Amino acid sequence: MSNTPTSTTISGSNHSLVPSISNLGNGSVYSGIQVFSYEELEEATENFSKELGDGGFGTVYYGTLKDGRAVAVKRLFERSLKRVEQFKNEIDILKSLKHPNLVILYGCTTRHSRELLLVYEYISNGTLAEHLHGNQAQSRPICWPARLQIAIETASALSYLHASGIIHRDVKTTNILLDSNYQVKVADFGLSRLFPMDQTHISTAPQGTPGYVDPEYYQCYRLNEKSDVYSFGVVLSELISSKEAVDITRHRHDINLANMAISKIQNDAVHELADLSLGFARDPSVKKMMSSVAELAFRCLQQERDVRPSMDEIVEVLRGIQKDGISDSKDVVVEIDVNGGDDVGLLKHGVPPPLSPETDKTTASSSNTTASSF
Repeated sequence: MSNTPTSTTISGSNHSLVPSISNLGNGSVYSGIQVFSYEELEEATENFSKELGDGGFGTVYYGTLKDGRAVAVKRLFERSLKRVEQFKNEIDILKSLKHPNLVILYGCTTRHSRELLLVYEYISNGTLAEHLHGNQAQSRPICWPARLQIAIETASALSYLHASGIIHRDVKTTNILLDSNYQVKVADFGLSRLFPMDQTHISTAPQGTPGYVDPEYYQCYRLNEKSDVYSFGVVLSELISSKEAVDITRHRHDINLANMAISKIQNDAVHELADLSLGFARDPSVKKMMSSVAELAFRCLQQERDVRPSMDEIVEVLRGIQKDGISDSKDVVVEIDVNGGDDVGLLKHGVPPPLSPETDKTTASSSNTTASSF
C-alpha cells in the first residue's frame, strides 16, 4: 500500500472524479468535497473490519483517517447505475448543507475507485432506534425530557431541509443518529430529492421504509414536504411509545404503529400508547407533555397531507410544549420527609440541567434536600 497521500479536493473545472452518468466533477459545483482513494479508506477501516451497521444502500464501517478524525465509511452494496445515482444524490444534497443536526459528509471515492464509498463524521452513540427498542433500550433508556429534545432537533433539521428545497424521503429512527451528548444528527440522504420551490409536488415512484411511507405518496406517486411530516409523525409515535414502526407480533390492527397511534389518540387512550416507564402515570408534567406530543403526532399522521402541519409549525409547537413542561415542573410542590421521621418539608423545585438523559429519577438527600428529575 502506497504511503503517498492520495486524497484531493474537487475545486477546479478540469476535474472529473465523482462517479455519475453526467460529469460530476465539472466546475466548482463540488468545491470542498474531499476525494479519497479506495486504499486510503481500506487502511482507515482496517480492511473494512469494524462494521457499524447496514443502511438502505450499503454497509457502514468505523475508521480513523491519517489526520486522526474518526469516520463512518458507507460502502455501497453494488456498483450499478442505480447505486451511482444514489451516490451522486447524497453528495449533491450534503455538499452545501450546514446545520448542527445534520451529519457532515467529509468526502467520497472517485469514479475510478474499486468501490463507491462515502465518508461521514462518526457519530458515537448509535441510532435513535437502538435506544428506543433495540440493544440500548433496556441498558440505557432515554427519559422523556431528552426524547422531547431529540424530537425538537430532528424537526429543526427537517425544517432546514425543507427551507433549502430538499425532501429527505426516508425519515425514520434508524436514520436519526445520536452523539455522546444525545444531540441529533439526521443521516442517510440516498433517497432525498431536491424540490423545485415553484412546484406543489414531484411525481415519482414511492420509495422509503415500510411503516413510515406517506400513504398519499404511496397511492398517488406525489411527493412533497408533507411526506416527511407523515414519517416524522411515526417517529413521534415511537418516542412516545418506545414501540417499533412495524411489528408483526402485535395485534393485526396495531402492526403498523401509525394506525395504532391514530386509534389510541382518537379514543382518548394515550395511556395505552405511552411507554409508562417514562412517567406518564406518575408525573402530571410528563403526562401533559406526552399527551400534547401525541396530539401533534396525530396531526402529522393524517391521511390528507393538506391538513398536516408544516415542519416549521412542528418545531414551534414542540418548543412550546417543552417550555410549558419546564414551567409546570417549576411549580410542582414535592412533599419530602427530610429526617425520615415526622418532620415534613415542602420543596418547590425546577428541572436542572441533566447529568445524563438516561435517568428519570427524583432523589432527595442531605439536610438541605435537593430534588432532580431527568
